[in-house]
Amino acid sequence: MKKLNTLVEDIYSSLQPLCEGTPYPLTDEEIDKFGESIKQVLTHWARPAKRDVGFNLRMSNIGKPLRQIWFDSKSTTSNTVTPTTMIKFLYGHLLEEVLLLLVRGSGHSVTDEQKEIEVEGIKGHMDSKIDGQVVDIKTASSFAFRKFKYGTLAEDDPFGYLAQLAGYEEAEGTDEGGFLVINKETGELCLHIPEELDKPNSSNKIKSIQKVLKRATPPEEKCYPDIAEGTKGNMRIHKNCNYCPYKFECHKDANNGEGLRGFKYSKGVTYFTQVIKEPNVEEVL
Repeated sequence: MKKLNTLVEDIYSSLQPLCEGTPYPLTDEEIDKFGESIKQVLTHWARPAKRDVGFNLRMSNIGKPLRQIWFDSKSTTSNTVTPTTMIKFLYGHLLEEVLLLLVRGSGHSVTDEQKEIEVEGIKGHMDSKIDGQVVDIKTASSFAFRKFKYGTLAEDDPFGYLAQLAGYEEAEGTDEGGFLVINKETGELCLHIPEELDKPNSSNKIKSIQKVLKRATPPEEKCYPDIAEGTKGNMRIHKNCNYCPYKFECHKDANNGEGLRGFKYSKGVTYFTQVIKEPNVEEVL
């Protein structure tokens, strides 16, 4: 029986003969099954189920910062999905099927694909179990890939992947799973099995979130600390706040109550929470 910790090595080994011109051992049945999986992906992508109106706490969002979840729950506008995002969704799902094909081809077992689980009334759908352990499949840029490859995800996990994994594991009664990740730019694979201490207690986390969502005001603590910009005392928002739709409301107390100030640099707009020395660039906000 294969062991999860040799997964990437085994996938590479199974592909080596193909690199040397020897056919990859796929049966017609396996090819047909893969084709059916791709058909289902395309069908679900092209014909999405009707989205729920309003906010729902799900396993996929319990790992976000509490303040952001609170703003999500109070927002009256729906997040608009762009065409480029839809393309990312499509190739992400397609690559997931490719990876699971390679996992099976390397001799590892794949079960429980898209199984629905529930913890404290909160539902989610896990990608799969590999060799009996919950494994989330991720498609990553080279920058994001490094967090999985070098085990630094716990230091910067803005999407809450660790909490999501912990929720699936709590529901399944397992604790040795992780993330199978593909670098979409290079094709490199890695398996990140996080330390147990890096994974939160899902039940406790969900209960604390539910308490916060009943409040009329957001948690006082910001999601991320302000960052010093230069040496003159200027402070800017954290990089993870840049694309947050709530950054202006969240930081309305910045700059002595004036709110965020944006300055246009060559790399883009930087949003300041404290301006001691005026930047020598155009102010756009």
